[in-house]
Amino acid sequence: MAEAIRASALFKRYPPEVQALNGLDLSVDEGTIFALLGPNGAGKSTTVRILTTLTRPDSGEARVAGHDVLARPDLVRRAIGVVGQRHGFDPESTGRENLVLQGAIYDYPRRTLGGRVDELLERFGLTAAADRPAKGYSGGMQRRLDIAMGLLHRPAALFLDEPTTGLDPEARVDMWHEIERLASEEKMTILLTTHYLEEADELAAKVAIVDRGRIVASGTPEELKSELEGDTIHFELAQAADVAVRETLARVSGLTEVTSDGRMVRARARNGATAMPAALSALETAGHQVTSVTMARPSLDEVYLRHAGRSFREAEEAA
Repeated sequence: MAEAIRASALFKRYPPEVQALNGLDLSVDEGTIFALLGPNGAGKSTTVRILTTLTRPDSGEARVAGHDVLARPDLVRRAIGVVGQRHGFDPESTGRENLVLQGAIYDYPRRTLGGRVDELLERFGLTAAADRPAKGYSGGMQRRLDIAMGLLHRPAALFLDEPTTGLDPEARVDMWHEIERLASEEKMTILLTTHYLEEADELAAKVAIVDRGRIVASGTPEELKSELEGDTIHFELAQAADVAVRETLARVSGLTEVTSDGRMVRARARNGATAMPAALSALETAGHQVTSVTMARPSLDEVYLRHAGRSFREAEEAA
């Protein structure tokens, strides 16, 4: 399968001392949904800004749709659609006016522009609101308008930077369906950034986990999770976990990778059904009260912990 996007050894530093990218490598196949997953401050948006020609790297190379982003930024811009974290529409203009303006920016043929605008308004459920100012749209409608504008000129690749941030759960699921439909119907390459673990798991054919400006793991969601054999056991304690709690669990046969975060303790077990009763007994004997315990198959959060050395929540709080 041909590559739609490639980045090699990207470095980017913002004065005085923010190392946004630290040798990031990336490869995205044509016609796939690819997710850059990481906490705020991991380097996702900087990567997108370089790939969309909005920022120059300090060093490294990148190609999008076959064009070098530094040597031929004009061709890259013609080949891509971009939906940033902030809205790109004029709030005082109507949805239709925003789409027509987008067409004019890209020199879309006038004789077919009206039909293309109507097609996108219908596709994204905006026909009834097409002639109302965009500032009056709901959050989900505004996000759909953003994506419609990014698609108007029929790009080869679409960049979605945190596309569902700020949406309520129902609107987020609706947006997931729109993104899945784009990939299946348009055979379009979509690169999205997200800090929602479930979003990457749900949408992406391939995920790259970003931490401190570099890719620490990549693969399909199932490939990444299958690296972690066995089960994950989550213990919730009545009080914050301390060193004694972790040492108690570390002595239980079959438990590994014991970590804690406040009152939550996590451990890996090759056979969770066998290890869980022994772990509960050990905690009770040592005087540590457990309020709840759950067991689950590995998640992308466990993958992140394995490769980044800290939980996703810890990384978000640090950012």
